[in-house]
Amino acid sequence: MQINELNQRQVADNSVKTRKAYDQLDKLLNVLKKKNLTDRIIGSINRDVDKINSIPYHGKAYRRLINKSISGIVELVATELKLVPVNYYRNYWMSLGLAVFGLPLGIVFGTTFGNMAFIGTGLPLGLVIGMAVGMRMDKKALEEDRQLDINIE
Repeated sequence: MQINELNQRQVADNSVKTRKAYDQLDKLLNVLKKKNLTDRIIGSINRDVDKINSIPYHGKAYRRLINKSISGIVELVATELKLVPVNYYRNYWMSLGLAVFGLPLGIVFGTTFGNMAFIGTGLPLGLVIGMAVGMRMDKKALEEDRQLDINIE
């Protein structure tokens, strides 16, 4: 089973964002074609591609559908096959670091110094800790050849 091709279209509203999202999806599909994927994953990807190919319009709704498909495909491949795009874990752990590390550190600083204005000092620390954890996981994925040659923005 093969991954379906995207229909080559001209973006009707000349939207740079829509063209960028379309090109990114096309590049993601080309990168995934080189990988050994199961028939179930290919079937799921093909459903997304067929939905995009069948829509006759462009604009915000079209761009949202493309971005939703990109996110869905990346999550599917990441959870099922542990294949991730460049900086996947860094981006994931940055936000997680804010919540898991930054906020509790900020509360500790605020209560220690007796001034809750210090709660904001924990957030950048959590961000840095999250980035460090994510970058380490990205490096490990690269060493294990589980990293796709694409950066999802």
